[in-house]
Amino acid sequence: MLIINNDYASIPPQVTMKSIRNFCIIAHIDHGKSTLADRILEMTDVIHTKDNQQVLDSMDLERERGITIKAKPIRIPFKSSDGKDYIFNLIDTPGHVDFNYEVSRSLYACEAAILLVDSSQGVEAQTVANAYMAIDAGLEIIPVLNKIDLPHSMVDESKLQIEDMLGISSDGAMEISAKHGTGINELLESIPILVPPPKGNENDPLKCLIFDSHYDTYRGVICYIRVFSGELKSGDVIQIKSTGKKFEVEEVGYFRMKAERTDTLHAGEVGYVSAVIRDSNDIHVGDTIISAEHPDSPAVPGFKRMKPMVFCGIYPINTNDYDKLQKSINKLELNDSSITFEKESSAALGHGFRVGFLGMLHMEIFLERLRREFEQELIATMPSVAYEINKTNGDVISIENPSLFPSPQEINSIKEPIVRTQIMVPSEYVGQCMELANSKRGTLIEMVYPDTKRTTLVYDLPLAEMIIEFYDKLKTVSRGYASLDYNFKSFEKGDLVKVDILVNGDQVDALSYISERDSAVPKARKLVHRLLKLIPRQQFKIPLQGAINGKIIAREDIAPVRKDVLAKCYGGDVTRKKKLLEKQKKGKKRMKMVGSVEVPQEAFLSLLSINDDGKNNK
Repeated sequence: MLIINNDYASIPPQVTMKSIRNFCIIAHIDHGKSTLADRILEMTDVIHTKDNQQVLDSMDLERERGITIKAKPIRIPFKSSDGKDYIFNLIDTPGHVDFNYEVSRSLYACEAAILLVDSSQGVEAQTVANAYMAIDAGLEIIPVLNKIDLPHSMVDESKLQIEDMLGISSDGAMEISAKHGTGINELLESIPILVPPPKGNENDPLKCLIFDSHYDTYRGVICYIRVFSGELKSGDVIQIKSTGKKFEVEEVGYFRMKAERTDTLHAGEVGYVSAVIRDSNDIHVGDTIISAEHPDSPAVPGFKRMKPMVFCGIYPINTNDYDKLQKSINKLELNDSSITFEKESSAALGHGFRVGFLGMLHMEIFLERLRREFEQELIATMPSVAYEINKTNGDVISIENPSLFPSPQEINSIKEPIVRTQIMVPSEYVGQCMELANSKRGTLIEMVYPDTKRTTLVYDLPLAEMIIEFYDKLKTVSRGYASLDYNFKSFEKGDLVKVDILVNGDQVDALSYISERDSAVPKARKLVHRLLKLIPRQQFKIPLQGAINGKIIAREDIAPVRKDVLAKCYGGDVTRKKKLLEKQKKGKKRMKMVGSVEVPQEAFLSLLSINDDGKNNK
């Protein structure tokens, strides 16, 4: 049961810049970030709760899956043991590799980061990645070891890993148990000392970084901001630096357990601003808000927009919902700035959108949010990656949709994206992980031994091979102990072909995919075999074919449903029966020429399973 302290909600927001501390919590997935945030809220009397329910993870999806998807800011009052009052602006961030854009945005709103390490697991892949992001952003790093209450906790080993793998001194690393509250008071007391106060001047022109946003039906776009200089209040006229558009501020406020209105946001503070911005395209995360009176004010430097790695087509099941789908994607893009989308059309599915994501989990969560939050009924096509194609005429084009693949005569070479992948795994599972990576066309770069119990495998992997089930299979072969991080490396040449799927002789563009030549035939056979079970039978035979450049490489036939035309023919001459059968044969031939075959939604999802080691052929 959650109880919000009403006295906390009425605390006056009169603070000086010296008393503000802006920090975030970063870690690998499932190392206890949200649990630590809960204990901090309890210890500072913001909430009273009887259980560990991850208060800041407010989305149903977050609680169902036990992961943080959205970074959550919250303003916390704190009175130190020496009687001084402080305001903590805490941001709880995700840990999964697919949501590192949330982490990168949060870092630029803070001065320090609590680097949380599960002492029973040690430093893992995303721990390293997040730590380096924080260091690059110029943040103070505070190492904290969590779960010290567990019997298999490795406190000393984890400290050595922090020093050896991250180059961060672990002398002052704090030891806590976020679940039981051990060491949380000591951590809170150290924050005013270890986290530097923000820098800025209230007398300088206004400069705010938009680090997140969401869409409110009644108030339009709500921007989450960090004020670097100047001050912001209701009635001010602001300007968006990148677009030059101007708006009048309607409301400013803080992030407490609920958004709370205030009179003014000062330099150094984190809060929100509402200015009746109805068009979601007017605001982009990472942009700078300045005063309309000082249009020459420079933008806040350093923020980088993330580049999508995985693409898929999204189509409404009901074609009349196309405009509704577009508005829904626009609104979700506000607080998910790493997605990109553009209009596309398919002969099989009609009009839809090509959407880019950072990874498969990111895509899965985005689609589920469209279904739940906006009640959209969708069809999502096979996820693909962007390919670089050098054409014979010298042009270089990027292809994200297999249906746009040029003809072989126009192609000089094809390059596919390669990612540098870091797999951290207990030494006893190294063989299984290497076998998996090799089966995905991986190239081993190096093996590193951070300690006697663990190994770090560095592989170069084709992104197209990694996005389909690689993470799930890695967890399976390592019994859940392996951790993964990856970054784009480069585009490299590959022997790739486009495989077309034909249903009753007609190409279904939404089922086309790009594959390495050696694996194209077995993949096509598996997909055609799956379609055989998914597409309903008609009164005529339906051939299902896989083809490369017009050459058939796989085929299955759906047997027709046959009507018994002889059922009412009792006795009589055999020529009468032959005449009825011949008439039926001509009718089926005519029906095949004019009949249409409807491909069910499950067929488009079947592409996700064509790499399943043949199990779908059974």
